[in-house]
Order: sequence, then structure tokens, then C-alpha cells
Amino acid sequence: MKIIAIDTLLLRVPTPHPIRLAFAENQLVIVTIRADEGATGFGYTIAFGGGGGEAIQSYIETKLKPLLLGEDPHFVERLWERMYRGDRGVRRVGLAGYAVAALDIALWDLVAKAAGLPLFKLWGAVSDRIPAYGSGGYPMYPVEELIAEAQRYVAEGCQYYKMKIHDPDPQVNRRRVEALRKALGDKVRLMVDVNQKCNVLGAIRQAELLEEFDLVWYEEPVLADDIAACAEVARSIRIPVATGENNYTRFEFREILERKAAHYVMPDICRANGFSETMKIGHLAGAHQIAISPHVPHELSLHVLGALSNGFLAEYIDWVPADLFEGMPHCEDGHFRIPDRPGHGIALAPGADKKYRV
Repeated sequence: MKIIAIDTLLLRVPTPHPIRLAFAENQLVIVTIRADEGATGFGYTIAFGGGGGEAIQSYIETKLKPLLLGEDPHFVERLWERMYRGDRGVRRVGLAGYAVAALDIALWDLVAKAAGLPLFKLWGAVSDRIPAYGSGGYPMYPVEELIAEAQRYVAEGCQYYKMKIHDPDPQVNRRRVEALRKALGDKVRLMVDVNQKCNVLGAIRQAELLEEFDLVWYEEPVLADDIAACAEVARSIRIPVATGENNYTRFEFREILERKAAHYVMPDICRANGFSETMKIGHLAGAHQIAISPHVPHELSLHVLGALSNGFLAEYIDWVPADLFEGMPHCEDGHFRIPDRPGHGIALAPGADKKYRV
């Protein structure tokens, strides 16, 4: 089998309320890989907030695509190494990491379809049912909107909910968490996401004000680039730290784990160079007895969670318009059932390419 064509497409996808209060749209870079024996693979990467999609698409077309044409798609690891090592002047983080991810996702989809297996079973399944946590709670939501969103996730059975804490006044953040805790009761576990908004002292002070709420985790307390600072926070507070959505390689995660900078790691498949690298990160975390809870998109990360014994929760953000994808898994009783279709099970819905194309 040989790769005979790689097509790319850039989509602009508006977000629903209330997410649009933070991000009016996202961009998706779509990749379709075609092989001479009729097999195809579908991959994509998500530029949150709608920035950078054109650059990602251009890097795929000009730098990465020529490395794969004519090759046997079954050799996914070899092709991943070729992409990762193919440009010594650009590290595979940021936009380049997104680009590698889209192609790697498509390659694994093609290979699993050829094998007639869903990805999580191709890799060796541990579970086909993954618990979900509702994610949102942006700071521009008034408290009533925050509570209403959380209750929508709870109505779908979610027993976990994550909210943002971005206000420069830590007391304001505490009051919002307290209001949500009172509204939801003790049966729903809460997480908070700092989104890199604090320095070390600010993160420690904020955590001290939140200890009483028995939070599952305290996410991205400081800049993702500064792993030493994250480790200092993790040592200094009594809430477990989660981080990783803005780290791109197993080498960064190795440092996170060795410095004991996190109790949960959260690679984003679309940023962390695709399925290939995310699975390595997951196994590395398992060797340190650390759970993995990937950043969105849940429809792809479910396969990673289903193949790892240290998989924990899927992040559930209801951001996808109903007419964008076919095969989106649905949350039922607070869990996602991993699709049993060959590959990752996701495809563009008819007409979506025309409706959302940039």
C-alpha cells in the first residue's frame, strides 16, 4: 500500500453560546490521506480561537506532505519520525506540532480502517467506556450562567465539572467556586483551571483559598513553559496539580514527571504531535503512577483513554455544531462509549466542507 494523495482543508467553525463569550470561532485544519488500495485516513487539528490555521495548513502542504507521499502508511512510527526529524530548523512545538498531529491522526485512522478495528482495540484496549467531566465556566460568565452550564452537564450524568478562575482578585475566584459548590452540592466533584494566569506566589495564595472545596485538581497554575515553577506550586499546595495541554512532546512531559510538577497530565492530541506521541506520553506517565486526562478533543482522546490503564477522565466541551462531524460520541450517564467503528470513527458531515470552508 502506498500513499498517493494528501488533501488539506481549512474550516472556520463558529462556537455556540456561552463558549462564544470567550472564543467566537475555532479553525480546523483537515487532512485526508488516500492510499492506492482505496483506503483513506481522516485527521484534523484544532486552532482554538481561530488563529494560526492558515500557517498550520501551509506547513503541512509545503514541508510535511512531501515526506509522506509514496510511502507505505502502515509504517506510522517511521513516518512520524520522518516528520518530526525532517526540519532541524523548526522544533515540533506550536504550529509545527499541530501540523504533525493532523497527519499522524489521519495515518492511524487509515491503518486502523485497513485492519478493520477501532483505534483503541488496535492498540490493545482496557476499556470501552470513559467517564467525562463537563468543562467550561469561563470568567465572563455571570455566576448564574456558570451554574446553569454546570447543571446542563450534570443533567447528562457528569459527576465532574471544571471552571475557570481568571479574576486577578483571588477572593472573587473563591466566591465563584463557593457559589458553584453550593448550587451543585457535594455529589459533583469540581476542578479549577488557572490557564497559566498566575505566578508562583499568586498560584499558591489562590490555592490556599480553595482548599476547603476538595477539588480534584488545580490546572495550569503558571506558565506552561516554566516547569520548575509548576513543580514549586505542586510542592507547596494541598490540591493536586494538573498540567500539560500546552506541552508538546514526551521530553517536556518527562521533565514534568521527574520534577513531580503534576499529579495529572493532560496532553492535547492535536498539539502533542498526534496519537503517536500522546500514547508515548501516556505510557511514560503510567511508569510514574500518574493518571492521564487529555485536553480536548474528546472524540479523539477517547481512543487514547480506552487503550491506557492509567486513563482517567475525558474532557467534555460541547463545542461541535451538529452538522460538522458524523460519528460524534454522545455522553450518556456521565460516560462516553468509545465508537466501535474502524479507525477513530469520525468523519466530516455531508456539506460541512462547503459550509465552513475558509
